[in-house]
Amino acid sequence: MSTRAFTEAASSEAAPLSLCSREPHVPADRLVAEMVPPPRFDSVRFDTYLPDPNQPSQTDAVKALSAFAEGLGGAHASGAGKRRWFAKKPAAPSGPRGVYLDGGYGVGKTHLLASLWHATPAEPALKAFGTFVELTNLVGALGFQQTVKTLSGHRLLCIDEFELDDPGDTVLVSSLLGKLVESGVALAATSNTLPGKLGEGRFAAADFLREIQGLSAHFRPLRIDGEDYRHRGLPEAPAPYSDQVVTQTAYATPGASLDDFPHLLEHLAKVHPSRYGALTDDLGAVCLTDVQPVPDQSTALRLVVLADRLYDREIPVLASGLPFDKLFSDEMLNGGYRKKYFRAISRLTALARDAKGLVAQ
Repeated sequence: MSTRAFTEAASSEAAPLSLCSREPHVPADRLVAEMVPPPRFDSVRFDTYLPDPNQPSQTDAVKALSAFAEGLGGAHASGAGKRRWFAKKPAAPSGPRGVYLDGGYGVGKTHLLASLWHATPAEPALKAFGTFVELTNLVGALGFQQTVKTLSGHRLLCIDEFELDDPGDTVLVSSLLGKLVESGVALAATSNTLPGKLGEGRFAAADFLREIQGLSAHFRPLRIDGEDYRHRGLPEAPAPYSDQVVTQTAYATPGASLDDFPHLLEHLAKVHPSRYGALTDDLGAVCLTDVQPVPDQSTALRLVVLADRLYDREIPVLASGLPFDKLFSDEMLNGGYRKKYFRAISRLTALARDAKGLVAQ
């Protein structure tokens, strides 16, 4: 049966959802309330992280982060909740007020970051967790001063996937984190780039050296070595399916969406990346037909954000067309955003593997 014939035969059933028909509105208060570890990391803890026995840095990172969490159990570093009889102002914290997890793709950095959030002895409302993009989107929604006010009473701010893609973000984040550290907020971040190397290859970093060095001063780096656990000892990701199989699966899977890949890329340009999480609300699976190479850098970066949100929410992705490792051109994979693109490939591959069980045998 052809895809068209199957679609017509299934017309009496509930049609799949379409991401291209969704234009979510996300109020600013939701952006703040959702600054918690994503569903995929709800239940992770330090003792559920499985260090590679061949990579001692992974075990060392667990010990260092556990101690860091314990050290956050006292009063707010600004002095809140502690009487100081002789000091006119709170004592400044000594040394970096943050840890920076540096490592390759899939070594468990986000698992460890979320475990730190869970282990820190403070109410959830006093801890914030979000990606770098979500943090900059929060500033865009609330404004700089309101963001500082909102986060300055927190015990801990966790920033996942810390990357600086343009000079404006460099100055913005440097200023924001400086204000938060002054307020006593502890920081934790993950990235594939050491804090002193942020921005290299993407813009004239030398022109913003002061801001980059200022960011680096807030963090104590922790190196985590290892191979991508998403592919460690697992079978290769399934090859793309036919349009017919993808369409049939979309109709047979509750809560699945079905979209033509090129049309979805066009739609993403009309939705702010801060809304991509809401774009995926209540989805059981994402089914895509006619996957093609991404045509340009702006489109590719939007797809990276969508891949992150799908991965955070553990939404399987079933696709026809090209395999996901052919999404980005060699020029993109060798350029300044290569780390983002490799992360997207890794995550989409994992989600494609998760979708294999949806296909009727």
